[in-house]
Amino acid sequence: MPENPISLPLPHRACEMEVGFFKRRKILKRISAQDLVPVHLLEHESGEDRVYLLLPRFKSSWLSRAMKPLNRKPYIRIKLDRFGSATWLLIDGIRTVNEITNTLISTPPGQLDSEADLFPRVNQFMTMLYQQRFITFRQIQRPCTNNS
Repeated sequence: MPENPISLPLPHRACEMEVGFFKRRKILKRISAQDLVPVHLLEHESGEDRVYLLLPRFKSSWLSRAMKPLNRKPYIRIKLDRFGSATWLLIDGIRTVNEITNTLISTPPGQLDSEADLFPRVNQFMTMLYQQRFITFRQIQRPCTNNS
């Protein structure tokens, strides 16, 4: 397993701020959950057949620097199961939840722990990731205003 996290090019980082609560609620009521486009907010590292999400241990950079001499790791590693790993790797900021689910359905039998009722399972997993702020959805991000 690699020691360093995989640095993914995350073009959405500059524009990851979400719209306000009321506007977000209005957007989410209007669009189907299957039509949302998930976007990573965390980095990850891949093991043999698992993915580990790297949750920053400290929110502020000065606290991270202060804890470094105490050998505190800067990330909390969250291990995903086979289903979660396969789903996480399919999130690319382009595919909708429906496309991700259809891709999971077409995986060879036996690769996922349980293949029954994937649509509700993927929806529940995406909801959990969103509630924990591990992902966001492209539809509720503010438009990018970078002119660089």
